[in-house]
Amino acid sequence: MSTGRNPLTGMDYPDVDVIRVGDTYYMISTTMHFFPGGVILRSHDLIRWEICSYIYDTLEHTPGERLEGEENVYGHGMWAASLRYHAGRFYAVFIAHEWPKTFLFTAERAEGPWEKRYIEGIYHDPSVLFDDDGRVYIVYGNRDIRLTELQEDLSGPKPGGLDRIIVRDAPVDRLGYEGSHLYRINGKYMLFMIHSRQREWFRTQACFIADDLSGVWAGGDVLYADLDGLNSGVAQGGIVDTPDGRWFAILFQDRGAVGRIPVLVPVTFNRYGYPVFGDVTKEIEAPSARPGWAPEPLYAGDDFTDGALKKVWQFNHEPRAGCWETGHGAYRIRTDKLSRTVEFARNTLTQRTMLPGCTAEVTVRAEDMKLGDTAGLCLLIACYGLIGIAREEDGLYLVMKARLPGEKEEREFARVPWAGEEVRLRAEVRFEGLKGQVCFFYPGRNGWAQLGPAHPMVYTLEHFAGCRVGLFLYAAKETGGSAAFSRFALRPAGE
Repeated sequence: MSTGRNPLTGMDYPDVDVIRVGDTYYMISTTMHFFPGGVILRSHDLIRWEICSYIYDTLEHTPGERLEGEENVYGHGMWAASLRYHAGRFYAVFIAHEWPKTFLFTAERAEGPWEKRYIEGIYHDPSVLFDDDGRVYIVYGNRDIRLTELQEDLSGPKPGGLDRIIVRDAPVDRLGYEGSHLYRINGKYMLFMIHSRQREWFRTQACFIADDLSGVWAGGDVLYADLDGLNSGVAQGGIVDTPDGRWFAILFQDRGAVGRIPVLVPVTFNRYGYPVFGDVTKEIEAPSARPGWAPEPLYAGDDFTDGALKKVWQFNHEPRAGCWETGHGAYRIRTDKLSRTVEFARNTLTQRTMLPGCTAEVTVRAEDMKLGDTAGLCLLIACYGLIGIAREEDGLYLVMKARLPGEKEEREFARVPWAGEEVRLRAEVRFEGLKGQVCFFYPGRNGWAQLGPAHPMVYTLEHFAGCRVGLFLYAAKETGGSAAFSRFALRPAGE
């Protein structure tokens, strides 16, 4: 048995779907506006996970995805995918809300390469079922949950095929049924969904069951549970069996500024074949299918000596070819557009933050920056904060800027003159309850000196993603400047 603690990753991996192929588990998660996208994690014990692959490098090259001007896809991009394995192939299906289409990616191996196709129609929070008789279905929707039979190649609805609403939630101001996960287990069709009870906002897991897809679906709430007293609920995700016949669910919990994080819950089946969810506990255990296996960490420092980026990195929006490079000890960004704030800067390189906090450091070289350029270290979220080195007419300055929760524009909170062309910057991030806080530092006369006040961070639907550490450069006056980042370090709090 492997042991661990909930929440599983300590990082923002929401809207999960999980499958098992042999002795390996695969879990896909929403990646929104980050590229490469459609991250797939891999495990052999359901507790420890590593990054296996991404299903796409870029998506559709829209102005928003490419951050042209102030066009963007914050809060949009890739949402809640269905991950399936059938007849020797992997399938990932999802929508991106800026597009009136459904994406279908397939591969022979989870590591890729993945091939992009489309399914005719728009299927919100879809779940694909390859039935035992060779027919294929997709379940989707919000509040009204619809089942549609697809053509065998998944290209679109099957003419004359089954198409019906199978479950309806009562009209509510809060979240209605969505996040569908459909299975056939022990001869029964089981549909798992998330919603919120009418009397309060609290994520709740529901399950409806039918003996036949065209028959009556009956069920209700199967898990109403919290973790760590956050009063946010644990729900939405898939269930999976182990090689020795046990069952588990991987759901997620809203954890505020750090994001939405997976939670492992045991599942059993009663004598009628209905699923019973176990307690949501801090301490967890699950059987290991490969004892001795050691996963690669989900975060990493980087000296940028290789020409390829490590898997833990993702760009904020689609990167601009020819305007970034890595290798020879540095990650370099060159500007090709003017940006009002860091939110519109291209080629910002990010990693997830983690519970209960983390410390990030990086060295920035500014000799090739142009007038009006700012480069440095940010905590990317709607109420972002940053520390950077800025080139102005009278020289270089270290600046701390942030956008306070609930405000529309950023403020500059502090600045100090800086004599050299190189500086080491530091961010200390802590999470408590649903809130986050970051403090920024630079080298002072007697060690690290704080620049500006502690900055609060909260989770909002504006970005719809957990807080990320980012390396950025943006130009306010002229393009063509560049900055180099080296000796990046990211450490969990306490290390």
